[in-house]
Amino acid sequence: MRVLVTGASGLIGSALCDALFARGEDVVGLSRDPGRARRANPRVAWHKWEPTLERPDPDAFEGVEAVVNLLGEPIDQRWTDEAKKKIMETRRTGTHNLVQTIGALEKRPRVLVSQSAVGYYGDRGEAEVTEEDGAGGESFDSEVTQAWEQAAHELDGSEVRLVVVRTGQVLTTKGGMLPELLTPFKLGVGGPLAGGKQYVSWIHIEDEIGILLWALDNEQVSGTINATAPEPATNKEFSKALGRALNRPAITPVPGFVLDLKFGSEFGHVLRGGQRVMPKRALELGYEFKHPELDGALRDLV
Repeated sequence: MRVLVTGASGLIGSALCDALFARGEDVVGLSRDPGRARRANPRVAWHKWEPTLERPDPDAFEGVEAVVNLLGEPIDQRWTDEAKKKIMETRRTGTHNLVQTIGALEKRPRVLVSQSAVGYYGDRGEAEVTEEDGAGGESFDSEVTQAWEQAAHELDGSEVRLVVVRTGQVLTTKGGMLPELLTPFKLGVGGPLAGGKQYVSWIHIEDEIGILLWALDNEQVSGTINATAPEPATNKEFSKALGRALNRPAITPVPGFVLDLKFGSEFGHVLRGGQRVMPKRALELGYEFKHPELDGALRDLV
């Protein structure tokens, strides 16, 4: 199978490409700088694309049977006006341009797996949330994911099977949240953030990649899928589990204003909230998690 991946040089994209190569698949990547991307991963067939300015070249889709859309400016940064514009437009306009090319192809791929995030739901407190809880939140990250998904749904009515994957906090030592926590926890000064009551809907990187591949392969999988482990944890529970995995205490609380100092007040406010997201449809449709429990997942990683 030949798979086209947007965001192929990112944290999840790189891991996905490795998994696809391990299965013997061919991988096409789209990049603003194909030369630099090629040096980082020469096995990918790279094509140039400016996602917010143009549609991708239809030639890049020759022989492509499946597309995975992971493109997006990192959201874990200070939300300045410029950053917010990039975060929104790389997802909304980039996905729109991608979908427009796919829709115009004479021979279309059979499936598009398009990334989204659990931030779609907004702050839901302690309530369990599944794909059936369709209403989005009102924070900026929720607005972004709603626009991201709407752009992907422009494929509705075509012959292309669409899977929208709402991903939680991806646990990997190569990037994201976990490496930032490891240093203070190893020093014995780790602890819960901003009171620790907010839920963290997490997923091990192996299961994130596993769900993406499962969505590619299985014809019965379509619509929205929550890519989160079956046991979301509060921030306090997560901190204790990480402390156990490292054999270190996890009793030093981090006050909420520290989040504001690092990320700004708007993103800091979002980090004080959370979602208790359950992977209802993934479980019903038969996905088997490799790392369903937090303690086991963290031990495997650290």
